[in-house]
Amino acid sequence: MTRSPLRSRPAGPPAAASGGSGGIGRRSSAAAEAVSDDLRRRDSPLLTRRRRVAGLALGAIASFVPVAAYQAGLLRHLPDPPLPFLDSDRVDASGEAYRLGLVPDSALGIASYAATLALATAGRDGRPPWLALATAAKVAADAAGALLLTAEQVTRHRRVCTYCTAASALTLAMVPQVLPEARAAWRALRG
Repeated sequence: MTRSPLRSRPAGPPAAASGGSGGIGRRSSAAAEAVSDDLRRRDSPLLTRRRRVAGLALGAIASFVPVAAYQAGLLRHLPDPPLPFLDSDRVDASGEAYRLGLVPDSALGIASYAATLALATAGRDGRPPWLALATAAKVAADAAGALLLTAEQVTRHRRVCTYCTAASALTLAMVPQVLPEARAAWRALRG
């Protein structure tokens, strides 16, 4: 496998320079250090897209944090811009928001986007095709869920949650980022 060039501004030192021998805790491996170096230090179009998906997933998680605090009773109110179709309190307090497993949907959303983040950052540059296809399938499921929840808010509540809408927009932005790697993975499997 040909190694991608170094980024012009890599994140941190090489992985092998970061650890030490002995001590308490997890041990490293050459494979783990290679993943660390590829994700942080290497440059390729597909790695750039995977980083974008990771950033978008983190943004979606951040969008759900205040909703989770509200749904858990830690916040009394979710502020919205003064637009007539925005009412995060109403949408996120509804029974539908607690229906799946009787768990606040924001907590489920955070867990789901954490899984998307894990898939986007799993493996080296040139990772196995199944990982690229799993990431694309997860992003497609996330996008379908985001569209469904937005449609539910509009049709059932006649209002939308500002934070959920932000997460939905971030989710839809992931779709074009995963397509090139998924196409290459599909060709490799069929090839």
